[in-house]
Amino acid sequence: MKFFIDDLPIIFPYDRIYPEQYSYMCDLKRTLDATGHCVLEMPSGTGKTVSLLSLIVSYQQFYPTKRKLIYCSRTVPEIEKALSELKRLMAYRISQAETPEQRVKEEAYTGLGLTSRKNLCLHPEVSKEKKGKVVDARCRDLTSSQAVEKGRNDPGNYPLCAWHEGLNDMEEGALIPAGIHTLADLSNMGRERTTCPYFTIRRMMPFVDVIIYSFHYLLDPKVAEQVSKEFSKDSIVVFDEAHNIDNVCIESLSIDLTRPMLEAAARSVTRLGEKIDEIKATDATRLQDEYEKLVEGLQEMENDRAEDAVMANPVLPDDLLTEAVPGNIRKAEHFIAFLKRLVEYLKTRMRVLHVVAETPLSFLQHLKDITYIERRPLRFCAERLQSLIRTLELTKIDEYSALQKVANFATLVSTYEKGFLLILEPFEGENTTVPNPIFHFTCLDPSLAIKPVFERFSSVVITSGTISPLDMYPKMLQFTPVVQETYPMTLTRNCFLPLVITRGSDQVAVSSRFEVRNDPSVVRNFGSILIEYCKIVPDGVVAFFPSYLYMESIVAAWHDMGILSEVWKNKLIFVETPDANETSVALENYRKACDNGRGAVLLSVARGKVSEGIDFDHNYGRAVIMFGIPYQYTESRILKARLEYLRDAYRIRESEFLGFDAMRNAAQCVGRVLRGKTDWGLMIFADKRFARADKRSKLPRWINQYITESASNLSTDMALVQSKLFMRTISQSHDTEQTGVSLWTKEDVEAHQAKLRAMGPADVEMNEDKDGEEDEYDDGIPDDILANVDLDDV
Repeated sequence: MKFFIDDLPIIFPYDRIYPEQYSYMCDLKRTLDATGHCVLEMPSGTGKTVSLLSLIVSYQQFYPTKRKLIYCSRTVPEIEKALSELKRLMAYRISQAETPEQRVKEEAYTGLGLTSRKNLCLHPEVSKEKKGKVVDARCRDLTSSQAVEKGRNDPGNYPLCAWHEGLNDMEEGALIPAGIHTLADLSNMGRERTTCPYFTIRRMMPFVDVIIYSFHYLLDPKVAEQVSKEFSKDSIVVFDEAHNIDNVCIESLSIDLTRPMLEAAARSVTRLGEKIDEIKATDATRLQDEYEKLVEGLQEMENDRAEDAVMANPVLPDDLLTEAVPGNIRKAEHFIAFLKRLVEYLKTRMRVLHVVAETPLSFLQHLKDITYIERRPLRFCAERLQSLIRTLELTKIDEYSALQKVANFATLVSTYEKGFLLILEPFEGENTTVPNPIFHFTCLDPSLAIKPVFERFSSVVITSGTISPLDMYPKMLQFTPVVQETYPMTLTRNCFLPLVITRGSDQVAVSSRFEVRNDPSVVRNFGSILIEYCKIVPDGVVAFFPSYLYMESIVAAWHDMGILSEVWKNKLIFVETPDANETSVALENYRKACDNGRGAVLLSVARGKVSEGIDFDHNYGRAVIMFGIPYQYTESRILKARLEYLRDAYRIRESEFLGFDAMRNAAQCVGRVLRGKTDWGLMIFADKRFARADKRSKLPRWINQYITESASNLSTDMALVQSKLFMRTISQSHDTEQTGVSLWTKEDVEAHQAKLRAMGPADVEMNEDKDGEEDEYDDGIPDDILANVDLDDV
């Protein structure tokens, strides 16, 4: 299908398009034209990825200034999904090319995905390692410039990676044929040609039109500095599934130190000292050369950093690069003494038996008073350690990871004054008596990590299916969007039914509030909701709880009450655990049970693995039950500090942020049930607080528009009546023609454009406002039909 948005020809790989996809593309184009940033919320399962890619690829191919697309997604399966979607789109574009020149241009379009060495490594020994850090270190031992030089001079004694070496014979920029290559394609190509998929992608990044990778490659300064440095300023950046982007930003600048980590760091310092003494005796010029380089400043060393950077710097402002390294840490032995003092100081801090919270400035002052360590050498700590590790030509770098963490901590604590807090917690839990101290260096301001992205790239798109309320993101991330939009879902019939259950059949209110969450009547009512829905809903049911702890206590209580044995009569029970492998096995068996007709219920946790990246389409999820509101643990000191910071810096009230965070996670959980307009399912909100307008208003517009007044305050039995009625209706064959309403052909798109051209700008705005009002409580099951339902029949 080909149509125009203004002068831009869009090639869309399907015969029909959803109205919300068309609106989404129009807003995207406005953003790119204005070279600004935008926040867009598109309903789950309405083809967000394909709309995004169709518009941006058309934009890249049509305009002569070809802007690179940097597409960031959350998980490896999502990266693979986006790559295969792009592959399908490009195959369609090539088939639709009208002239030979156009065909050549489409065929030359190249796209790649990037993931960690662990996921791509083909080396038979290295790929056996389980931990990503170990794979990285073993890989560097075989591929760093020093290792390669030694291996070529003395092939027998220094092993090299045959896959990495295989790339050297190939021409730079032509390591792979043009086209879209998924991660699996590159691994297969690597096996055939004996070339390394990871380094193929890294070396091809400057030459491709689109790169798809994880958020961390752009937001985490330690990684971005190595991977994303080359990208031009006019690149288009897309953060997909970005509802948790603020948490990713905070994680990338936060560091936790523990006592075992400091012990390991102390051992690493001793090892480094021994290595320096060895080299002094055998090859003193090497240390002297390094000393002279450091006198000149870090700029010279920049050139060595490309592929074999040993450890990245967590923050590397340009002014650091032009400065010379302070004199007191230039000499290797002086730097080792400096690190020893720092590690010993941190170890003594860990001996405190009460909670300490302090700002970076007060920490630095205390450090200076006790150890005479100044702020300036601390800023160079990570960079100086990297230089030393490279000079000493160390192998098995993963053994130095604790020391690298301490060096990163030193650099961060001395670089940032505002937006950070140091919290020392001597005990793990409230009631534990054995000290197990953790030193949290916690980032409180998500805008710090994403600020360089907004400043550097001209267009940044933040998009997700559950990103309400929209105005929270520009506030937290400190940017001004040119477009900020949420789209309703156009349906010819309701394919999902959201219901709010506020009380059980015995009229006792249900809630996961702390005061009543373990009340036997609440636990029993939650159990009866699960039993009844397992009886009436076919195939898969997914239930979400606010936390692992609460899920454990409720499941134990249900077992004692005999509720689980009732559920077992209708469905098998699977449980998500914090262990990723156990959860994968549970998911696999859950799907098997749904496929073979036995039916299953999956008990999982909001913010867990299942709530984020797993789709329960069609028979895998016919109902999602959200037991309670998934608030964060409000006694957490780190959360309290962050709330205080948001209140003081950005005037975001504590209750406003906690409510926003809980509702976006609840929406993320229930959104799993719907993966397209042909799918259907029930969304059950089981907590009386969901009935309040202030809570419901924070849900995405596409869910909120279908919560009717009659469905927002139900008891269990009333909800079951509505659910049965809905399922009976949805199982009938659908007569209404969707074309022109929830599916547009090319003619419908053109008719819509003609209508907009005929109306003035003011009319368009009025029309949009009117649509918004109509959507508010659209459809649902009308109250008059409900009044006439014979309850005995149902």
